[in-house]
Amino acid sequence: MKQVQPAVIGARWVTVSTALAAVALSLLWVSPVATQTPAVEWATQRAEVLRHYRALVQIDSSNPPGNETRVVNYLKQVLEAEGIPTKTFALDPARANLVARLKGNGRKRPLLILAHTDVVPVQREKWPVDPFGAVQKDGYVWGRGSVDDKPVLAAHLMAMLLLKRSGVALDRDVIFLAEAGEEADVTGAGINFMVAQHFDEIDAEFALTEGGRMTLDQGRVAIVSLGTAEKVPARVRLVARGTSGHGSVPRVDNPLVHLGAALQKIGAWETPMRLNDTTRTYFDRLASISPPDEAARYRALLDPQRAGAVQQYLAEHEPSRYSMLRTSVVPTMLKAGVGPNVIPSEAEATLDIRALPDENIPAFYDTLGRIIGDPAVSIVPLPAARPASPASRLDTDMYRVLEQVSRRMYPQSTVLPSMSTGASDQAQLRAKGIQSYGIGAAATDDDQVNFGAHSDVERLLESSLYSFVEFTWNAVTGVAVSK
Repeated sequence: MKQVQPAVIGARWVTVSTALAAVALSLLWVSPVATQTPAVEWATQRAEVLRHYRALVQIDSSNPPGNETRVVNYLKQVLEAEGIPTKTFALDPARANLVARLKGNGRKRPLLILAHTDVVPVQREKWPVDPFGAVQKDGYVWGRGSVDDKPVLAAHLMAMLLLKRSGVALDRDVIFLAEAGEEADVTGAGINFMVAQHFDEIDAEFALTEGGRMTLDQGRVAIVSLGTAEKVPARVRLVARGTSGHGSVPRVDNPLVHLGAALQKIGAWETPMRLNDTTRTYFDRLASISPPDEAARYRALLDPQRAGAVQQYLAEHEPSRYSMLRTSVVPTMLKAGVGPNVIPSEAEATLDIRALPDENIPAFYDTLGRIIGDPAVSIVPLPAARPASPASRLDTDMYRVLEQVSRRMYPQSTVLPSMSTGASDQAQLRAKGIQSYGIGAAATDDDQVNFGAHSDVERLLESSLYSFVEFTWNAVTGVAVSK
């Protein structure tokens, strides 16, 4: 029998056979996720969504110096005006964290929805508009934080407001955390403070935050990447020591020469490829939607005879995917010398090491030392910014709901679990046993590269903001609303 497209009746999606349309009400197929979700007229919500989002972007919460309390004050006012109580927790008065909780019936453990309130600094001369103006131009909203992380902050704020207004019954508490210092938290004022001192306020079964992305291709969402794992920052300094002296007298212990040789060895070293559940699933599904030549490359990663050549191709043409395969080691900073005619007694380089989630870091440092093979060069680990944490599982209610929502809203898309080569505050949550998942608003590849997180200029399609808020709402209600 011919099938018609899903129709919406209230909050219920139904598929009705045209041959049985006369008795359709007795044959409705009802999605278990959508059944209890309160109906929302999204067109009428756009003005409020945009108002809160622009207001958040317009608050300069650059870090450093960190002015996150300004954002907390705005959120506190909005939430409490709706009758949602809030708490603030601050190690530094200028860098407060906010927690709000909507109570459920306790049948299930809580859901934590969180977003960071700080943004990276700006170089104003790079911006064609006021970076804190939230300027609407060419269909975009421009501003620092417009991508990282104020869309997530606005979406979670709207989820709390709409849940409260609907009065819907919840099987679990929904906890909203607006946290400081994700971009730089050398004093531990953000998630580290909350985990160490106030974990009972945010303890949950699942967490939903930044760390995923949706890819737009020719105006439609083609890929939904759900963040389920991330690499671990394990940075070190290489320090080479020798004898200082006059630049006119060559020395065999010149630390610059030893450091340069060490960096050359590191640059030539290809760390071992190792797939985990997330990356194996990622490349398998990526192959299923890729042109034949690309699909063959991704599948060849599992073939020992062909994997080497594929990795070399990815290193040259798809470096982000190459990095997903292994613990990466990248020199990022050099420091040495006081003048052109002085041999320094010390030279150093900083290595940005991004380890796979299960990497044995001390053992990796030992291997790095053997690769360098020079007693004149010491490896000095830098303080750990985030703990090692396991990947989140792909068989949980939260992940299943995220997949269902993705396929319902974007039926032509492919859903991929993904491992971020960067880092987020999900690490601290995963280390405490909270299954954490990353989501993100839709953007083209070009926008993600040239106008994305930490770029000289950030911007987000206004239409993507609205669909992302709806996506977040569907995910939150799908896992929290009583069935």
